[in-house]
Amino acid sequence: MSTWQIVRIVAGSFILLSLALGIPGSPIFASQWWLAFTAFVGLNLLQSGLTRWCLMESILAKLGIKRGN
Repeated sequence: MSTWQIVRIVAGSFILLSLALGIPGSPIFASQWWLAFTAFVGLNLLQSGLTRWCLMESILAKLGIKRGN
């Protein structure tokens, strides 16, 4: 598995989990403040798409995971 695949899996998981924690009526609702985390992940995805740089991908590459295209 390459860095870009891991980044997308982690980002998607974070978004789904934070939505489940932040939407009233969800069985695991905790607080609406979790929606701020959803926005944070979305902004990071937007930034990495525009700049072609992602901090998490750089960290994963330094840990020895191969970079993907």
